[in-house]
Amino acid sequence: MHVVFVEPAFPRNQREFVRALKSVGASVTAIGESPVEALDEELKGWLTGYEQIGSVTNGEALYAAVKRIQEHRWVDRLETTVEAHIMPCAWVREQASIPGTSTRTAWLCRDKPAMKDVLREAGIATAQSLGTSSVEEAKAFIEKVGYPVILKPRDGAGAAGTCRANDASELDAAIAGSGLGDGTGVAVEEFIEGHEGFWDTLAVGGQVAHEFVSHYYPGVLEAMRERWISPQIVATNAIDGDDTYDEVKAMGRKVLEVLGVETSATHMEWFFGPKGLKFSEIGCRPPGVRMWDVYAAANEIDIYREWAHLIVHGEAEQRPSRRFSGGMVSLRPNQDGTITGCRGIEEMQRRFGDDIIDMHIPKPGTPTQGVEAGYMANAWVRARHEDFDALRSMLDWIGENVKLEAR
Repeated sequence: MHVVFVEPAFPRNQREFVRALKSVGASVTAIGESPVEALDEELKGWLTGYEQIGSVTNGEALYAAVKRIQEHRWVDRLETTVEAHIMPCAWVREQASIPGTSTRTAWLCRDKPAMKDVLREAGIATAQSLGTSSVEEAKAFIEKVGYPVILKPRDGAGAAGTCRANDASELDAAIAGSGLGDGTGVAVEEFIEGHEGFWDTLAVGGQVAHEFVSHYYPGVLEAMRERWISPQIVATNAIDGDDTYDEVKAMGRKVLEVLGVETSATHMEWFFGPKGLKFSEIGCRPPGVRMWDVYAAANEIDIYREWAHLIVHGEAEQRPSRRFSGGMVSLRPNQDGTITGCRGIEEMQRRFGDDIIDMHIPKPGTPTQGVEAGYMANAWVRARHEDFDALRSMLDWIGENVKLEAR
């Protein structure tokens, strides 16, 4: 099978998808923005060809590159794993008659108001929402649903660009911060109180081949706004033979069916609180912050190879062990500026060394990144343990005792 993979070099773990495709017997041609000379020798060794274009989000340029490749060789699949590349790749597939995620599915997984409209019509519980570029329409909607509300980009990922308004006095700032005041189209949503988690899958032919459930501590919006929090994301190993997540898994499967997801990685966010289980949003891609690496370590599988095997051979090759829960804790500097050091690493390694998967601690002299830059900005530690509660306690200790210092 010949697979064209979009953007093999950035972010860094993109190369793992190329490696995995090569390892299961595919030949891989890549399309990217960097010159071929910028690719390392190992990555180039996995490729049978490479096309450089100015922007992989430019559908016309991407299509032209695919047509050049098709002049010499049949293209069986066109794959991408980055949120911003999903829609242009879907459009190119349809122009070039390549199977894979459709433009309808890609659009519904990107446009949050349209996504929620379709899912509500199918009976899936989700927050009330509106897509608009009008301040007047937004205010009328908010008057109907009440505060608090969330304003965020129609096609954003995670909490980027997301603003919360708890009352009318905060709404003007949210309107300005979201871009709505400048006429930018946004999603306006009822705020759903409750615990926040996500359900990730590898699907093939519309059926779930592998699934994973993770939890946010605390919710994303709070974690991305408060410096003092060392936020955690924790994946449970209580998936098989346990009914705890049956409602989440049933909802997720219905979402995939309604949106027409076939062979793809998916990432679905959900809330559970006083109003019960509520769908939040879904992407036709792997989860962010390299949670696949956590799944791989916790389940003792090569998850990138498994993704590739499903695409190339249409069936699973490995079975997750479910031996460990796995998670990460993000460490924030005490202030913005320049990193001067990190206290507590030696004690952490003494206590939990065998359970640590990996970590990133920036060197002294490294400029800090803002809290809003996300879970992998500045410093982080990833760990696993056979007991979920013990893992939570471990990550709590790390968050409280490993201190990233700046000046």
